[in-house]
Amino acid sequence: MRVLKFGGSSVAGPEAISATLEIVSRSETPVFVVVSALGGVTDLLLEATFHAADQREEWRESLEEIETRYLNTVRGLLPVAEHAPVLSKVKKELNTLETLLEGAYLIGESTPKLRDKIVSFGELLSAFIIAKFYKSKGLNAVFQDSRELILTDDTFGNARVNQEKTETKIKAVLRGTDPVVVLPGFIASNGEGDTTTLGRGGSDYSAALIAGALRADLLEIWTDVSGMFTANPRLVKGARPIPTLSYEEAMELSHFGAKVLYPPTIRPAFQAGIPILIKNTFSPDEPGTLIESDGNPHGRTVRGISYVPGIALLSLEGPGMIGIPGISNRFFKVLSQKGINIVFITQASSEHSICVGINENQASIAAREVNRAFDREIEKGEIYPVKEEKDLSIVALVGDRMKEHQGLSGRMFSTLGRNNVNIRAIAQGASERNISAVIRSVDVKKALNTLHETFFEEQVKQLNLFVMGVGNVGARLLNQIRDQQKFLKKEHRLLIRVVGISNSRKMVYRQSGIPLARWKSELEEGTAASPQAFYDVVRNANLRNSVFIDNTASAEISGWYSKYLQESVAVVTCNKIACSSVYSGYLKLKALSRTYGVPFLFETNVGAGLPVIDTLKNLILSGDRVRKIQAVLSGSLNFIFNTYDGSEPFANVVREAQLQGFTEPDPRIDLSGVDVMRKILILARESGLELELQDIENHSFLPEGAGDSADIDAFYNTLERGEPHFKTLLSAAKKKGARLKYVAELNNGKASVGLEEIPEGHDFYNLRGSDNIVLFYTDRYPEQPLMIKGAGAGAEVTASGLFADIIRTGNY
Repeated sequence: MRVLKFGGSSVAGPEAISATLEIVSRSETPVFVVVSALGGVTDLLLEATFHAADQREEWRESLEEIETRYLNTVRGLLPVAEHAPVLSKVKKELNTLETLLEGAYLIGESTPKLRDKIVSFGELLSAFIIAKFYKSKGLNAVFQDSRELILTDDTFGNARVNQEKTETKIKAVLRGTDPVVVLPGFIASNGEGDTTTLGRGGSDYSAALIAGALRADLLEIWTDVSGMFTANPRLVKGARPIPTLSYEEAMELSHFGAKVLYPPTIRPAFQAGIPILIKNTFSPDEPGTLIESDGNPHGRTVRGISYVPGIALLSLEGPGMIGIPGISNRFFKVLSQKGINIVFITQASSEHSICVGINENQASIAAREVNRAFDREIEKGEIYPVKEEKDLSIVALVGDRMKEHQGLSGRMFSTLGRNNVNIRAIAQGASERNISAVIRSVDVKKALNTLHETFFEEQVKQLNLFVMGVGNVGARLLNQIRDQQKFLKKEHRLLIRVVGISNSRKMVYRQSGIPLARWKSELEEGTAASPQAFYDVVRNANLRNSVFIDNTASAEISGWYSKYLQESVAVVTCNKIACSSVYSGYLKLKALSRTYGVPFLFETNVGAGLPVIDTLKNLILSGDRVRKIQAVLSGSLNFIFNTYDGSEPFANVVREAQLQGFTEPDPRIDLSGVDVMRKILILARESGLELELQDIENHSFLPEGAGDSADIDAFYNTLERGEPHFKTLLSAAKKKGARLKYVAELNNGKASVGLEEIPEGHDFYNLRGSDNIVLFYTDRYPEQPLMIKGAGAGAEVTASGLFADIIRTGNY
């Protein structure tokens, strides 16, 4: 014996109802089919009722839409020859419905009792029509009014079932009936025969009551999704159906937002030991979810992640609560008397505060009534007025076996914390079947996705990149990411998505990811850009594992790093300005990175793609101490002085370096020594020294007037006029058998930069092209320094260094 329930989406119209026929026809045993109203009709009925009670003529429009839906359903399902009697019955019922609504309109009022009567028409009409349709297709189908079977109290809108009387009725009426019985869900009756309803979603409950009373072999809930999912698939793309669940796990998930199943449904099935199968009407061959007593045979821990939206927290606090019995009882009694359902409770062990979660629509009433009940204590200052917080949601981990595994709560909260999801309250029962946290509603999507990634998709971590600047470095970075995306996902379980791109004019955001094969056209079609606008996009997107990448040399952009870090957005940058600005600003960024638990990575600030800063950090962390640093840190200057031999003017060599992307966009930064000063300053600070940029000695090699150039063109003019100066420098070095290198040095806490004549045999002498070299003299490397050498300039290697830092954020 099977009991099948079809929800509103499964009976939304003729096409959907036709799909149910094949499902019902598969069974050779007696079948009891419980159906909801046509999808959306219950809302229309309530809407019509409220309009009528407000004496607004719009109720007629709602009624007209309902009538059109049902009449079109009859015409779409039944052969023409059978239309007349069915349409006649439907129109008669709709006339009665109109009379009820007209009454509400005339008196300007609708009672709960009247509302139950009105909304019952949705299920009654759909069940009647579906029974006629099945019969027209050859099934031995009959209609049975559920109000004759399910008996309740007088709590209209959400009536309580008298289970003993209901079971007796169901057994007496349904045993030995025709093979296919179609019944309306959701509706019942009280002792006086008045229509009552079982609450929204009550059709599931109706089916469970029938299944339990008849001791059915299986209760099937047919809906528009393929079972209960690990998370809401509308919010979490990676969510997947759960093959099996225990009754307890299903109950927890349904209570905490899994709308596939109405929570009271489980109890009758559980008591009778009847398995519940949740299936997809439109994909009937998919396995769905089976709920039974042994629903977790493999002992898995977290089975699903649910959430409840629209929550408000009420907090009752005060010194007068400590050690005083009865406070909690009075608090809960006030809420109970006002019909306010509590969905979440937590209390401090000090008894100084009680916090409850309720529906936010009831928060103001609840706060007012509690304050009224404790007005004496509030007046004396023993208890504070109730604190009310809205715009919250509950996120919950659910699983039978969670109590057997240590650290699940820690993983949950650390995962949320890393993504800047602030937890307002926590509740966990002794059974540890449910761990709940109250968070801001705006963080729900991010929280669900990051928790799902942690507990169900640990093999793949997703990074969401927001890229600022798409010049030489930025463009190459995007190309490198495009070329490596598949490899990183397959071999390193790292999914990298570029979701935001901005230059100085335009910006584009795509939550699903920007196709990197056409990022230029996407950007050109984007919206007007500004640092503020791009930051707003990142903040409002509120994506997990977000990374802001700065490929610019802009002081303005670097000023935004603190804001990103405070939103728990990682920052990866090749822009040296932030770490070489005032020392307090550098310390602030490092502190924010630690406070918010997100990376602030700037390896490319020194040596482009070379692991200079990372090596230095490891030396310091391992207890070594830096004594001296000697380095050629400017790939552009090394290229220039390696290339300049007097055959071409010095200015032309600089132009070539700029053309190849070795210099900053403004070559004055490189040739003035400021770029190298910033680099040695960063190394000094990473070594633990407190230095400012002005503390570094700069021995300039430029001719007089070059430093005062108004713009880049004027600077090149100065270089051209100073050609004799550069030839003199070159000639002096050659006479000594030396080569010109621009050297940075940190020694005994003092730093300097300048052009030096490097003799043959020195580590710097044979440095070619745009290579960099860094020599670390430390306690462990006092005579023979630790050397790092390699390409230290160029868009490609800088982009690769940024890419490495991006990948490193995935390990935090």
